[in-house]
Amino acid sequence: MPPSSDASADPASPAPAATDLQAARDAWDDAVAGVLAKARRTEPEQISRPAAAHLQTTTYDGTTIDPLYTRADELPEPPLPGGFPFVRGREATRDVMRGWHVTTRVGAPDADPADTNTAILEGLTTGTSALWLTPTTDPGDLPRILDGVLLDLAPLTLDAGRHVTATADALFALLDERAAAPAAGSAPPPDASTTRITLGVDTLTAQFAGVDSATHEEAVALTRAAVARPEEVRALVVDGTVFHDAGASDAQEIGAAIAAGLTYVRAGVENGLQVADVLDTIAFRFAATDQQFETIAKFRAARRVWARIAEVLGVPEHGDAPQHAVTSAAMMTQRDPWVNMLRTTLAAFGAGLGGADEVTVSPFDSALPPGALGVSRSFTDRMAVNTQLLLLEESHLGRVLDPAAGSWYVESLTDATAGAAWDVFTGIEAQGGYREALVSGALAATIGAVRDRRADDVAHRRHAITGVSEFPDVAEKPLPAPEPGAETRRVSRHAAPFETLRDRSDAHLAATSSRPAVLLAPLGSLAEYTPRTTFTINLLGAGGIVAVDPGPGADLSSAARETASPVAIVCGTDKRYADEAGDTVAALRAAGVTRILLAGTEKAVAHLEGDRRPDGFLSLGIDAVAALTDILDLLTTQGADTAGVPA
Repeated sequence: MPPSSDASADPASPAPAATDLQAARDAWDDAVAGVLAKARRTEPEQISRPAAAHLQTTTYDGTTIDPLYTRADELPEPPLPGGFPFVRGREATRDVMRGWHVTTRVGAPDADPADTNTAILEGLTTGTSALWLTPTTDPGDLPRILDGVLLDLAPLTLDAGRHVTATADALFALLDERAAAPAAGSAPPPDASTTRITLGVDTLTAQFAGVDSATHEEAVALTRAAVARPEEVRALVVDGTVFHDAGASDAQEIGAAIAAGLTYVRAGVENGLQVADVLDTIAFRFAATDQQFETIAKFRAARRVWARIAEVLGVPEHGDAPQHAVTSAAMMTQRDPWVNMLRTTLAAFGAGLGGADEVTVSPFDSALPPGALGVSRSFTDRMAVNTQLLLLEESHLGRVLDPAAGSWYVESLTDATAGAAWDVFTGIEAQGGYREALVSGALAATIGAVRDRRADDVAHRRHAITGVSEFPDVAEKPLPAPEPGAETRRVSRHAAPFETLRDRSDAHLAATSSRPAVLLAPLGSLAEYTPRTTFTINLLGAGGIVAVDPGPGADLSSAARETASPVAIVCGTDKRYADEAGDTVAALRAAGVTRILLAGTEKAVAHLEGDRRPDGFLSLGIDAVAALTDILDLLTTQGADTAGVPA
């Protein structure tokens, strides 16, 4: 297991007596039981104890998250930032006026070098403090791209793919040229001690993602070149986001990344390099999600586990690899994409407080085809930068190093995440190491199992996605089809199953000038049926299906014939169902409705049989994707010409 700090708690702040803590905890648990009993319409004595266990959640790594943490959960305080095992950050003297580096993606393989240079210089004057550059395929363009860029002030990360060797050679030549006597009137030579370069060689993780990158031989050669440079050059990037994009849990992302990092170290040593030198040429990239506390713990845990690797290798002081956080591509949605601004804000918040050295916020429309929203690229890029500037300049989140330290919850979650990640890592090692786990498919299979569990949670709406599975806008403007080949990397987006249904609704709209629609069959007064019609409208909207509500007291047979939808959904109270559901179902069938569903559970109409019994039930906890797919199948085939309402 990764080591815990042996630092003791502050003796000036003695812990309360254990009996006092337990008494307070018991009183709180009694209060929880009372609230749960009231909600469940039972007596507190009927709630199993501890009552707080009913409020626990479990992560995809198997970590149980309690609803309340107290001093009884306190762990030893980790060392200060800059000290092994670097849980609290790798830098003891980071500039708190700057905070983490706001890192912006710029450039493209086919971009005009002058345009890229303009974008870089503009970004550096409007909040960007580090660059993540995709250069052109011609290394000769690099001097023009970086003209006027002071690399000793703005850290540079390359994303050159299979062209990285030629690009690195061009970059080194440029650095050497600038280090020589400068021409009259030009900028002073850069300070090598503050110049931070990351070449972005991601051979091992790129193989998992199925994208082109440098060869193994190039990775070793560039590692050797990085060691020889006077600047701080990190040749290798272990890109954990490829595991996250495939569906990995936090611990799986860390564990797989650590295994890949150790493989790089072994390769360097086999080729004559020193362990410490190889460790000093490695950087990590991890995904930051809208689960803010999990993200904080993730970055702290990742540093702890990597430091443990360095300790086992005999050079613990070299286990302080920098971390680059990138907001999760998997969490981004195509529907109601403006909500992505909130998701990326939470992700940047978590990564920054978790101690990431650089943070990149993806534009809120990054999951969409370019220009799909009709807003400019400059606007979306600017909003991505502003997200971080608000956190740094207005909320001052960078002013304190590791502000989450000492939180009973965060420290406990960090410890659990580190332990789970270590288990993932040792499991990969037991299979023969990263390469063997990759080639055998074992790594992909274990990640796939978590992806499937998450997809099941999304389908059942246990994992709610605002604007997609919850509170959807069924009248949202249809999206343009993506251009062929637009996706360069596979991403298992959480919202994809529901958005596929929305795409079907868009196609139906394009073909028939109307959205797929179903009839609501409300029973009783407005107050009686509103709770279940609201639930039903929200559920159907997640599949792009319009719900037609004829209102209280309507003639449902006439409404069914007028709507001409093959599907109707009965909505009301359980008491109404007991008295009226059977007659309503029979009347709707006589009016030509072929599929009748009831908003609620089966027990409400257990007494009904034959044609008076609904065909199915819509309630909390159902597989919403399967239910909506079934409804859409009916509406877009047998009801394609008639079941719809104009957009």
